[in-house]
Amino acid sequence: MQLWYHLLFVVGLLTFVFPSAASLLDDILKGLQNADSCASCEALLVPMQTLAHLGNGPFSSTFTTICQTLKMADDDVCAGTYNLTGPILAHSLRKFSVGGTTSKKFCATVFGLCTQPLTSYTVPFPKSVPTTSRKFASKGRKPFQVVHFSDVHIDRQYTLGSEANCTKSICCRNVSDQSGPVKDPAEPFGNSHCDSPPDLADSMFDATREFAPEAKFSIFTGDVIERATWLVDESEGLQDLRQWNVQMTAKVEYPVYGSIGNHDAAPVNSFPRNDTETTIGEQWVFNTQSSGWERWIGATAADQLRHGSGSYAVVVPDANLRLISINTQYWYPQNFWLYDTNTMPADPNGILAFMVGQLQAAEDAGQRAWIFGHIPSGKADIFFDQSNYYDQIVQRYRNTIAAQFFGHSHKDQFEIAYSDFSKQTAETADSILFIAPALTPSSGNPAFKVYDIDPDTFEVMDAKVYITNISDPSFHVKPQWQLYYSARESYGPFVGGLQATDSLNPAFWHNLTEVFETNDAAFQLFNTRLSRGGAVDSCTDDCKTTTICDMRAARSQNNCDIKTPGFQLKREEDSELGQLVLPKGECEGTVARSILAGLVVGGLDDAAVQQILELLSGEEYFEEN
Repeated sequence: MQLWYHLLFVVGLLTFVFPSAASLLDDILKGLQNADSCASCEALLVPMQTLAHLGNGPFSSTFTTICQTLKMADDDVCAGTYNLTGPILAHSLRKFSVGGTTSKKFCATVFGLCTQPLTSYTVPFPKSVPTTSRKFASKGRKPFQVVHFSDVHIDRQYTLGSEANCTKSICCRNVSDQSGPVKDPAEPFGNSHCDSPPDLADSMFDATREFAPEAKFSIFTGDVIERATWLVDESEGLQDLRQWNVQMTAKVEYPVYGSIGNHDAAPVNSFPRNDTETTIGEQWVFNTQSSGWERWIGATAADQLRHGSGSYAVVVPDANLRLISINTQYWYPQNFWLYDTNTMPADPNGILAFMVGQLQAAEDAGQRAWIFGHIPSGKADIFFDQSNYYDQIVQRYRNTIAAQFFGHSHKDQFEIAYSDFSKQTAETADSILFIAPALTPSSGNPAFKVYDIDPDTFEVMDAKVYITNISDPSFHVKPQWQLYYSARESYGPFVGGLQATDSLNPAFWHNLTEVFETNDAAFQLFNTRLSRGGAVDSCTDDCKTTTICDMRAARSQNNCDIKTPGFQLKREEDSELGQLVLPKGECEGTVARSILAGLVVGGLDDAAVQQILELLSGEEYFEEN
């Protein structure tokens, strides 16, 4: 009943403020129905902007109603999604002009209907490349170990015995609209339809002590909060971050150097620029992590984190290694705050400038450097612009950067950077990104990595992946962690010629991609390991070609993922219109994007348009207008 009263209020507001509301709603729905190209998407933005100018309430309520009427998600998911994300979308729609670079980027991200434009920009550097650079050579000394974990997505509302196979993208929690008997009860350590219970994280930490008892430190590449994005507000987000920091402090015996993920905010992905006019800020995220991590990163880095939009740097004690943690969310297309200008800045909040300053300091001091953060630079969900500028920095300081580490994809992957992306060879391969698999069971078997690091070059000598198998009956009693594979032992023989003092350097990984092209058994081994054997998808022909291309794309403009218009979401047969079910296990930034994208390219038919129009406006309203 409350929903109907709310809809009547929205209709009344639309009628009062905008006399031809019926025409506006019709334009939006027909625009969605007909959107199948970049030009038609930009035409759709015109009535969407008009609706946004009527206010955040009408905008959010309109798309909530569309979502609920088409049963694209459960009613509470639709409402929560647009109550949280709708005001941000409306804010940006009010700020940019249709036809410019920003509108094309918006259409590319939200609807998949434009090619992302690339803006030319040259990153300034304080010094040119030294004529003689320090050479870092292995002396064959014993490596030290570093643990890498990522995308833990701890669900503090995980409830034993609740439904594990529900209608939402994340289950194993009590929900008000759950009816009937529980068919698949949630067990203590997680389920493939659910995010991580806290006990699963404790189990992982116990395993890191077992398999890396003398680790020098660990890196955590973000995403603490569970992915019920339609529910998480600042209060819950703050509590989740604090509890995670307490949990790490209690369980980890060595320093943890963390980075901030796109889910570590409320609303999800919400990181306004410093010059954004809004009362919805995320300084609480930086303050919380600054306080929670200061015991490991020190006061100076904690101050950088707090006042530098989540980025910081620290020199590892007793090591000639500088760690640079960057907040990649200012380069993330689903951070919808970034679209609120016609002239999107090259370096939002100065993250690139911070990197340059720290890498220059490392070069001047004769140090090696690691860069780590949440979203890898080569993924399709990093702006082409910022990925290109990031790569300019990597190329300038390639002699200083020993390795890079990221998460976000929930998969066990790597990406290679090249001095010449038009000539991708072992000779031009000059930087390597290691991407950690996730703890959350929603994306496969829970996992973490342990790296063997040369103490003189600070390059990776081996990358070992440890997993616990959620299909093992003992998992629900006590997860059994085990070595899944060693990259050096498994992939080394395929490449050949690997000497004892040779690292798993960029040339090694490029040569491995060439092996994958000709040796399908080797490639299928990699494909199985993406999900740690937990959610293996078939990958042949075009899929294989694209996957290998993406390995060679530490710059997102070179990523080969095909952008099809809209997003083909699964339709269930349990309703008249069919329910659109969002993909489980993926690190989708926000449900709002998937819902909007699902409306274009055949997502709406005439009957659905008429039903929504009648629900929002009523037949009498249309006769009067």
